[in-house]
Amino acid sequence: MSSDLSGRVALVTGAGQGVGAGIARALAAEGATVAVNDFHADRAERVAAELTSSDGAAAPFTADVTDLEAMRAMVADIGATLGPVDVLVNNAGVPAEGFVPRSFRDTPVEDWDKFIRLNLYGVLHGCKAVLDGMCDRGWGRIITISSEGGRVGLPSGISLYGAGKAGALGFSRHLATELIGTGVTVNSVALGLMATGPDDNRRPPWPTARLGTPDDVAGAVCFLTSDSAAWITGQVLGINGGATTI
Repeated sequence: MSSDLSGRVALVTGAGQGVGAGIARALAAEGATVAVNDFHADRAERVAAELTSSDGAAAPFTADVTDLEAMRAMVADIGATLGPVDVLVNNAGVPAEGFVPRSFRDTPVEDWDKFIRLNLYGVLHGCKAVLDGMCDRGWGRIITISSEGGRVGLPSGISLYGAGKAGALGFSRHLATELIGTGVTVNSVALGLMATGPDDNRRPPWPTARLGTPDDVAGAVCFLTSDSAAWITGQVLGINGGATTI
């Protein structure tokens, strides 16, 4: 498999910690110049500094993915400083103030918007900001980090989060068909239950008997950016340890 991203610029949203930071590290290791985006400037700066200190190429960029004009301005800034965006990883998905699971009946109406805007509109905004350039250059990779909560129903108080994730999955499938012949592919990965940190040793009752890690996700993302994945588009790859088999 060739996943050499030398000369490519990759934008990872929500990359200031967790899964997004893991994806940024992996793309930098494959040779990409990584635009590390986060809502919190200090997080983006910390991850970008880590990558550059490890001989990677990276720079921090702060923007709110729920704001289309902010995303367009950031992509223009990336183009001016690093080069045009070749790879977009739509990773941002947890509201800035955090995420407390709550049943739909107990979720105030005023809380609905933040989940839909971040998990659906955030994806739309990222795609809108980069797509024309990708199509003009004849090459691009868009990968959206989704959740199994967007594919199956769960009694864990994440219905609004799941609705946003499901919307992004549907959009990505349609976008992939619109872009056939352009050299741009669009895929998603649906994550199962992830470890909250290196000390989270819970043993879930599914085949791999462990929780997911950023490295598990990063490997899948690197594959989907590779030349070996050029014939894969409009797909959803489950990264869940065998918890579901959709």
